[in-house]
Amino acid sequence: MAKHLLSKETYARLEAEIADLEHNVLPEVADKIGRAREMGDLKENGDYHAAKDEYGMFNDRKNLLLSILESAEIALPPANGEVGVMSVVTILFAGDDPDDAETYLIGHIEEKRTDGVSADVMSPVSPIGGALLGHKAGDDVSVTLENGAKVSVTIVKVDN
Repeated sequence: MAKHLLSKETYARLEAEIADLEHNVLPEVADKIGRAREMGDLKENGDYHAAKDEYGMFNDRKNLLLSILESAEIALPPANGEVGVMSVVTILFAGDDPDDAETYLIGHIEEKRTDGVSADVMSPVSPIGGALLGHKAGDDVSVTLENGAKVSVTIVKVDN
């Protein structure tokens, strides 16, 4: 099974979110369900159905996080200057104006930066994310997309 590469901070944040869901959120919503049941006719009880939906949503989130952590590994910092998991990379697609450069964090979708870097997340297993791995600023990288089209990107900047 594929490993989920996470930063230490994200791993800890997801563990804390699971604990909060299990010990606070889900019991509160279960109480809502219980109170709504006491109102009578469940077929036409909007509060009951809304609480059950809410419980399902939070329980699904908990199960998703558990499955991520079950196969997670802490990402090792990439080599200096090389694109790796947890790198912030600025790229420019061939033919685009330099002002159109795009910045991405290469990592798992659950990574949320709190250090002031605002970048979209790009998966390291996506065609572009995977092709960038191991390259450095200034490299031109050819990428074959899922539909077979080829694009060329230049790595403008790499922050590790």
